[in-house]
Amino acid sequence: MELTLNATAPNFSLPNQDNAEISLHDFIGSWVIVYFYPKDKTPGCTTEACDFRDNLESFSDSNAVVLGISPDSTKTHQSFINKESLNFTLLSDPSKSVLKSYGAWGLKKLYGKEYEGVIRSTFLIDPQGKIAYIWKNVKVKGHIAEVLAKLKELKGS
Repeated sequence: MELTLNATAPNFSLPNQDNAEISLHDFIGSWVIVYFYPKDKTPGCTTEACDFRDNLESFSDSNAVVLGISPDSTKTHQSFINKESLNFTLLSDPSKSVLKSYGAWGLKKLYGKEYEGVIRSTFLIDPQGKIAYIWKNVKVKGHIAEVLAKLKELKGS
């Protein structure tokens, strides 16, 4: 099922880097940026995470929380956070159930070979829990600026 704008965002509960259970419904009343990425400590994922880190204050000023989700373990997340001084939550989805519910897991192609993997995607969820904007097949360079601009536009600030 393809998610659409204004649809209710699928709720989830996943462990964070400290093994604490985090649920999407915990953030009702705030804007939430949920971004799905393939793997901790890889070049593109590190760039994306560090861009979020470096712009987190701007997101916080807009009453927005950032949640990164990948199939990696909580232990790997903890190591990634420590190595890159990340200042936001990473959630572990080893079963890929949340990735699949958001359409962020599927068929990909690389050098002519097809395989299943994480489709780099970002979802902007409004304070009522509705999907306000969707980015699929994200290119890392400049992406965080796009997300911030869209958030400000939708908030009217």
